[in-house]
Amino acid sequence: MFKTIGILAHVDAGKTTFSEQLLYHTNTIREKGRVDHKDAFMDSHSIEKARGITVFADQAVMTYDDSTYTIIDTPGHVDFSPEMERAIQVMDYAVIIISAVDGVEGHTATVWQLLRKHGVPTFFFINKTDREGANVEAVLQEIRTDLTGNICDLTNSFHDGMMDEALVEFIAERDEMLLDRYLETGYDEEVWLHTLKKLIRDNEIFPCTSGSALNDIGVMEFLKKLHLLTENTYASAGDFAARVYKIRHDESGNRVTFLKSLSGTLHVRDEVTYGDNTEKITQIRVYNGNSFKSVQEVHAGELFAVTGLAHAAIGDGLGTLKEKQLFDLAPTLKSKVIFEPSVHVKEVLRCFRLLDAEDPSLHVFWDEHFQEIHVHVMGVIQLEVLERIVKERFQFDVSFGVPKILYKETIETAVEGYGHFEPLKHYAEVHLKIEPAARNSGISFGNVCHANDLSVGNQNLVRRHIFEQDHHGILTGSALTDVKVTLLTGRGHHEYTSGGDFREATFRALRQGLEKAKNILLEPYYDFKIKVELDKMGRVLSDIQKAHGHFDPPETIDDKAMISGKVPVATFMDYSTTFASFTQGKGTIQLLVGGYDRCHNEEQVINLIGYNKDADPEYTSASIFCSGGVGHTIPWDEAEKRMHCL
Repeated sequence: MFKTIGILAHVDAGKTTFSEQLLYHTNTIREKGRVDHKDAFMDSHSIEKARGITVFADQAVMTYDDSTYTIIDTPGHVDFSPEMERAIQVMDYAVIIISAVDGVEGHTATVWQLLRKHGVPTFFFINKTDREGANVEAVLQEIRTDLTGNICDLTNSFHDGMMDEALVEFIAERDEMLLDRYLETGYDEEVWLHTLKKLIRDNEIFPCTSGSALNDIGVMEFLKKLHLLTENTYASAGDFAARVYKIRHDESGNRVTFLKSLSGTLHVRDEVTYGDNTEKITQIRVYNGNSFKSVQEVHAGELFAVTGLAHAAIGDGLGTLKEKQLFDLAPTLKSKVIFEPSVHVKEVLRCFRLLDAEDPSLHVFWDEHFQEIHVHVMGVIQLEVLERIVKERFQFDVSFGVPKILYKETIETAVEGYGHFEPLKHYAEVHLKIEPAARNSGISFGNVCHANDLSVGNQNLVRRHIFEQDHHGILTGSALTDVKVTLLTGRGHHEYTSGGDFREATFRALRQGLEKAKNILLEPYYDFKIKVELDKMGRVLSDIQKAHGHFDPPETIDDKAMISGKVPVATFMDYSTTFASFTQGKGTIQLLVGGYDRCHNEEQVINLIGYNKDADPEYTSASIFCSGGVGHTIPWDEAEKRMHCL
C-alpha cells in the first residue's frame, strides 16, 4: 500500500525536524539530522545547507507496518511557494506543522488555501509545545478562526482506534445516520473508525495532535494515528495514468521526469503518450533523498522518476490522464539577468531554459528589443538562490537587476480585430472578437467560424496561436489577460497559405483590436489579514489607505482588531518589516497574492515604462496586402476596409 504524505509549514515551524523524526523511527535513516546542524537528510542540497532553509521539495521513502510512505518535505519560505504548490498536486494527505509559540502565520494561510483548492485531506501537528510561551489551546482557536472550524484534537481523544466521548460526539455532529445508529446500538469501534477515515478523506474533519519534533515528543504517536486514519485508493488494474510534478537534470545532464502514478502499471521500455508525443521509458528510478535505485516496474500510487521523456512539462498528464494541471501561485516580480560579456548570451539563455523546465514559474524570456534575459520571481531570496544555482551547475556568475512589479493589461470594451497577411505567395486572414472577461480569468477562446469559410485545421491553428505565448498589451507591453477571444471568420488559400501565415494574421488581428479598445493596466494585489492590538488599529488603517488599499469594517476579537482587505503589492511588499517594528512583534500579518486589479497609478507606470507600441519587434497592428505582385503594409486604421472576408 503506497501513500504520499506532504509536510508543509511556515518557515521555521519545524517541518524538516519533524520529517527527520519520522524517518528515524521507521529506520529509514540511522541518525536524526537538524537544519541548524546542516545535516538534515531531506535538506541535502548545498544551497539548503548553506542557507538553513528548505528550497526544493525532496522526498524520502519509509515503511511502517503494511504501508510504504513517500514523505515530501516542502519549502516553507514564501519565495519558493510555486515549488510547494507543484508538490501538493501529488499528495494523498498533508501534514501542516504549526508552532505552538507563533501560531498561524502568513504562509500557513497560503498553504491551507492551496490544500483546499487541490482537495488534499489534511492533518495538523502543533509543534514546539515544550518552548516557553507555547499555548496549544490558543493555536487551536486560531486554526478554528483563521482556517477551519472542523479541526479535531486527537492528542488525548484517540488511541489505538478507540475514541473518547468527546470525539464520538464531534463525529456524530457530522453524520446523522451514525448518530442514530449510536443511540440504538452503542459504540462500534470498526464502524466509527471507518467513518472517521471517510470524513478525513472527504475533507470534513481535520485531525490534530501536538508535541515537540526537536525533543521527539508526540511524533511517533502522531504517526500511529496517521497510519490508522489514512488509506490508499489507487487501482493497479487498468490503463496507465500519471501526472508530471517535477523536472530535474542529473549530473550527466539527463532530463529526469518525476511522476505520480494514478492507475495501472509502468514498465521500463513501455511507450507513454502525452499531448502529441509518444516516447519510450528508458529507466525508472525511485528516489530516497538525493539517491535512487533503478526498478523495472512501478504501480499505482507510487512516486518515481523516469528518463526518456524529452518534452513532458510539469503539470502534464500521461497515458489516459489528458488534462494539464494549472497552478495558482505565480510570481508578481520580474528581474533582468546580468552576466559577464565573456559568457555568450546564447549559453546563458540555454542554461536558464533548463532552469525554466524545472521551475516553470520562472517564465524565462528573451527580450528581443532590449537584448536582455528576464525571469519572473517571488522575491529577493529566490534571486540569491538562483545566483548560487547557476554558479554551481553551470560554472559562471550571474546577478540580477532590482525586481520590478509584473504588470498586466486588459480591455474594458468589446472590439473586433482584423489581420491580413499577404506578402507574395503567402495568404491568411483572421477576424477576431475580443471581449473583456472576469478579473483573473486569463484568456479564453471561442469559435463561431464556419468550416465553409475556413478549414477546421486552420481554425485550430488560430486557437493554437492565441495560447502559444503571452501577448503584449499596447500600454506597457505587459501580458494581455482577462479577455475572451472568439474566432469570427477567416480565409486561407489552398496553394499559397503555408507555415506561419495564420500566426502572422492572428497576431495582427489581436493587435488591431487592441488599438480600437479601451485598454487598462492591471497590477498584483495582496489579500491581507492583520491582527493587531486595538491601540495600534488606527495606525494600520492609515497605512493601508496611504498604500492605496481598502479594507472591510474591522472586527474585534478579545482585545485585538482583525482587519482584512486588498492592497497593491507595489506599495505593501515591504510593510511586514514596518509592521513588526511598531507592534513589537505582537501583531500578525498575512499577505496572500490575491490576483490582479486596476493599477492605482496607471499613468505614472505607463510613463515610467515608456513602451512604444509601434516599435515592438514581436507585434504590429498593421496588415500586409498584395498588389501588383508586391506586399504592401497597410496601417491598422486603414486595413479594415480592405479585408477580404467583409
